[in-house]
Amino acid sequence: MPARAVTPSLTMLFSAGYLAPYLLPTLVGRLTADYRLAPAAAGAIGSALLLASAAAGFTLTSRRSAGSAAARARAGLALHIAGFALAAAAPVGALPLLVLGCLLGGAGSGTVAAVAATGIAGQHDPHRTSVRGLLLTSAVAGSLYLILPHLGGGHRLPFACIAAWGALALPGTGALPGTGALTGTGQATGTTDAPLPPAGPLPLRAAGSTLACCILLWSMAQNALWGVSARIGLDRAGLSESLLGLVFAVALGAGLLGTAAAGTLGNRLGRALPIGAGTVAIAGCVALSAGAHSALPFAFGEIAWNGVYPFVLSYLLGLAARLDGRGRWAVLIGSASSLGVACGPITGTLLSVSAGFTTTGLVLGAVLLLVALPMAAVARGTDHAVARPAARRSGLAWLGDGTSEHGGADVWAAGSRQDHVRDGVGATRFRPTLHRRGGLATARRARRRPGAGDRGLRPAQGGGPPRAAAGTGRADAGRP
Repeated sequence: MPARAVTPSLTMLFSAGYLAPYLLPTLVGRLTADYRLAPAAAGAIGSALLLASAAAGFTLTSRRSAGSAAARARAGLALHIAGFALAAAAPVGALPLLVLGCLLGGAGSGTVAAVAATGIAGQHDPHRTSVRGLLLTSAVAGSLYLILPHLGGGHRLPFACIAAWGALALPGTGALPGTGALTGTGQATGTTDAPLPPAGPLPLRAAGSTLACCILLWSMAQNALWGVSARIGLDRAGLSESLLGLVFAVALGAGLLGTAAAGTLGNRLGRALPIGAGTVAIAGCVALSAGAHSALPFAFGEIAWNGVYPFVLSYLLGLAARLDGRGRWAVLIGSASSLGVACGPITGTLLSVSAGFTTTGLVLGAVLLLVALPMAAVARGTDHAVARPAARRSGLAWLGDGTSEHGGADVWAAGSRQDHVRDGVGATRFRPTLHRRGGLATARRARRRPGAGDRGLRPAQGGGPPRAAAGTGRADAGRP
C-alpha cells in the first residue's frame, strides 16, 4: 500500500484515539451534573477511562505480532464505538453501565492510538504525520466545545460524538497493510506492507526509559489541571458554560496554530530546544491559569497553554518514533503518556480539594520544570545515536559528517559492488550517489571486488569474472 494512502488513515486513527482525552473537562463536568457525583468521583471515572486506554497500549506492545494492523485497528474501533455508545445510552442513575461503557471505550481508544503510533513510527517523516493527527484532533475537539453548549446539557452528547468520530474512522482501515506491522521498508520505498526483519531487543533503552518516565509526569501534570479547568472557570473565574466553552474552543484553536507552527518549523532548531523551552513555557501557563481569579488571566493562561502543548507534544511523538523504527518505543511511550493522562484528573481533583487551585498550579508547574531538562537531554543525545545503528542494521555504513559538498548532513553509503573507483594507489574510495530524503544525504558505498581494482577492471553483471571497462583502464569508466 502506498505511504500516501496510509497517512490519512493513520491521521484519522490518531484523532479517534486522542479525542476522549481532549474532551475530558466537559465529560467530567457533565458527569458531575448528571449523576450528582462529587468532583473526586467524576474525576475517578475519567481516570478509569484513561487507565483502560493506557492498559490497552501496553498490552498491544507485548502482543504486537498478533493480527494485522488493519485487524487491530478494526477491533479497537469496534470497542471504541460500542463502549462510548453504551456510555451515551446509559440512563441517569445507571452508574455501573456508564463505568462499563467508559472502560470499553477507553480500551478501544488505547488500541486505536497504539496502532496509529506504530504506523506513524514507520513513516518517512513521523513528526509531520504526528502534526497532522494533532491538527485534526484539535480541530474536532474545538468544534465540539463550540457546538455542544448550544445543544443542551447532559452526558449523552459528548459520548455520542466520540463514538460517531470512531465510526467515521472505520472505513479508512482498509488502507492499512494486511501484514503484522505498519513499519519496514516503507520508509525507503514508499510502501508500508513489506515485511520487517526479525525483532531484536529494544534499542536505546536508557533514552527510551527516561523519556517514558518523564512523559508520564509531563502528561499527568497537564491533565491534572485540564481535568479541573472547568471548575476553575465556572467557580472561581465566574464564567458561564457558554463562555467557558468559547474559551476552550479558542484555546484548541490556538493549539491548531501551535501544531501548524511545529509542522512549519520542522527540525530546523532540533528537538531539544522546542521540547525544553516549550515545557518551561507550559509550566508558567499552568501556574497562571490555576491561580486566576478572573476571566482574563484564566482565558490567557488556557489559550497560551493549549497553544504550546501540542507544539511540544508533536516533537515528543516524533522523538519517540525515532527511537525505534518498528514503533515499539512509540507505543510504550504513548502508553506511558496515557497512564499520566489517566492519573491527571484524580491528581488534580485531590490537589485542588486539599490545597486549593493556586497551590495546585504551583506544584504542577514545578513538576513540569523538573522533567524539562531530562527530556531535552534525551532529544539532544538521540539524533546521532539513533541514526548510526539504524543505518548499520539496514546495510549502510556511516562515512562521517558531510562537509560543504553535502550541506553538513551525515553521509551514509549503501553497499553496491559496482560503485567503486580506484584512487590510483590500489585502494577503494567512495563515489557518492546522493539522495535527499528529509535533509539526509546518502551515498552508495563502493565495495572493492577482489582482483578488480588494480587492473582497472570492473565487476561483471551477475557475478561473472571482472571485465575491462570499454575504452579505458578506469574501473568506473562507462558508468551512466
